[in-house]
Amino acid sequence: MRKATKTVATWLGVVAGIAGLEHGYFEILQGNTQPSGLMFPSWGANICDPEKLWHVCEPAMSILPNFLATGILTVLLGLAVIAWSVRFVQRKHGGLGLILLSILMLLFGGGFFPPLIGLIGGAAGTQINRPLGGQPGTLTRLAAKLWPYPLVLLITMLLAQFPVGYFFNDFLKSIMVWVLLFIVTFLPLSMYTGYARDAVQK
Repeated sequence: MRKATKTVATWLGVVAGIAGLEHGYFEILQGNTQPSGLMFPSWGANICDPEKLWHVCEPAMSILPNFLATGILTVLLGLAVIAWSVRFVQRKHGGLGLILLSILMLLFGGGFFPPLIGLIGGAAGTQINRPLGGQPGTLTRLAAKLWPYPLVLLITMLLAQFPVGYFFNDFLKSIMVWVLLFIVTFLPLSMYTGYARDAVQK
């Protein structure tokens, strides 16, 4: 089993599930009401102004025309993503299971970034038990030396956004392009350094 790859899949899945729970919580707060469309701010237009907050009220979508039902299902899916990532992602088809749960979370109110993180975690999960072939090259050996720092930095960034945004909203808004670029870069980098670590230690 590729241990570093499993670590990547597990942590990305856990973070995706936590973010999904948060979306679901705010959808539940909006009660037994109907969204204005397929896409909506999960925090609710009556709670926050997307133009003023760094997370633009956490946009989401749902094929269910009811905030309460959507929120409850999102919370259940978020819990399922966390449990699956911790207990089952290393099993046969465990990565595909995480991918499926992430797609369901996308369709039922879990936002857009949380399912994306879960999908990448699931993609890593599909590689956990795949045999490693050949000898690692120079680039792979260099990447292995970076492990686990890209993953640690990525998880720290993902989890720190809300406390930082709570106290320094305007600052975080001003650098969100760079934050998104960091996340988009470090998601695949975390996967690659995990793979490299496993390839070197096989």
